Amino acid sequence: MLVSPNQAVQASASAYPEKLKKYADEGKLNTRPQMVDRVKRITGQLIVEAEKMYPEARSWKWEVALVDEPDTVNAWCMAGGKMAIFTGLIEKVNPTDDELAQVMAHEISHALANHVAEQMSVAMASQVGLAVLSATALKDNRYRSAALTGAALAATVAISLPYSRAAENEADRIGIEIAAKAGFDPHAAASLWHKMGKVNKSTPPEFLNTHPAAANREKTLRELAPQMMQYYHPNEHHLRYRFR
Repeated sequence: MLVSPNQAVQASASAYPEKLKKYADEGKLNTRPQMVDRVKRITGQLIVEAEKMYPEARSWKWEVALVDEPDTVNAWCMAGGKMAIFTGLIEKVNPTDDELAQVMAHEISHALANHVAEQMSVAMASQVGLAVLSATALKDNRYRSAALTGAALAATVAISLPYSRAAENEADRIGIEIAAKAGFDPHAAASLWHKMGKVNKSTPPEFLNTHPAAANREKTLRELAPQMMQYYHPNEHHLRYRFR
């Protein structure tokens, strides 16, 4: 761990606006109000429960952005709760609210479990990571500014690196609990990955991929769902984090 959790939060706070500016310049940022409202409503419920489980996250300045890229099936969360989700995930997977909550809870969990700091450390320590940082800095004038440090560049690179299988499994486990406590059906985690498996039919076998295979992930989450039902109270009034 070359990057501490606090350093990761600070670096992400610098990197996130630059990332959003790039999307905004391309006309891709928050162009669908109804979709944005849906994402914020669901994510806001998750944040309240995430902060209960991880009190250190109460100081985070949470943000979530919708990026209009119809072919990108992805979402991510930087350290400090700086998030983005792509329209391609919503349009191609067509998730229910419960399933969309599983996506965002999973990404939030990567930040809560310090996986982002780990990825930043990998980016800064590896020759591959350093090469990417250098190439990015040369390619984009925005990254030449003194305000965007090497750590902030690492924060940008970190969200594009694949997490380890262990990190993905841990985020699945934390995420399904956060979602259940926020009032979202735990069984939706398995149904989400069933849909993801159909969308990502071209994904290589698990042993060739750093991510668990969709079918294996679906099986694990289906087995985990009954344990999570103790936290699931859909009819309760769930508080929602109010984004700035």
